Amino acid sequence: MRLLPAALLLFLPVVAHAAEGGMPQLDFANPLTTSQVVWGAIIFVVLYILASRFALPKVGEVLEERASRIAQDLETAQAAKAKSDAAVLEMTEATAKARADAQATINAELEKAKAKAAEQAAVLNEKLERQLAESEAQIVAARTAAMGALRQVATDTAQTVVARLTGTAPDQARLNAAIGGALASRGLG
Repeated sequence: MRLLPAALLLFLPVVAHAAEGGMPQLDFANPLTTSQVVWGAIIFVVLYILASRFALPKVGEVLEERASRIAQDLETAQAAKAKSDAAVLEMTEATAKARADAQATINAELEKAKAKAAEQAAVLNEKLERQLAESEAQIVAARTAAMGALRQVATDTAQTVVARLTGTAPDQARLNAAIGGALASRGLG
């Protein structure tokens, strides 16, 4: 609302002068105004001709050169992008191949290690089986020896006990039969 009075104050001198008889710059009855308009038109035409013949072609050349440079820069950028995309693809493929090769090497070494471990385990198992068989044979031999000695010890002990209790020597056949029956009943015979 305040702008309206301010705008009216700006146009007040123009309105006051127009009421006097118009603007002196547009008074064509004055020969000075006519000559100024003619010279203004001549200068405008000369400037237009100079600009269209000399200045504007140079500006056009600059614009064409700039457009050419921009196009060339875009082509260079696209070529660089294509080259970098190809390099990235090549690097990705090389990385994938290296991973696959590394995994294959790891798997091969793992299989070798498993085979070597299985071979060592087989050798150890064979050695342990041999030792176990030897130990079982020793146990059987020791048991057999102990059982053989057990019959002899039982016979000697029984003869000594019977001789002390009865004062006479026991019948050897009867004593062997009794000891054999006692050992057989216990699964030791």
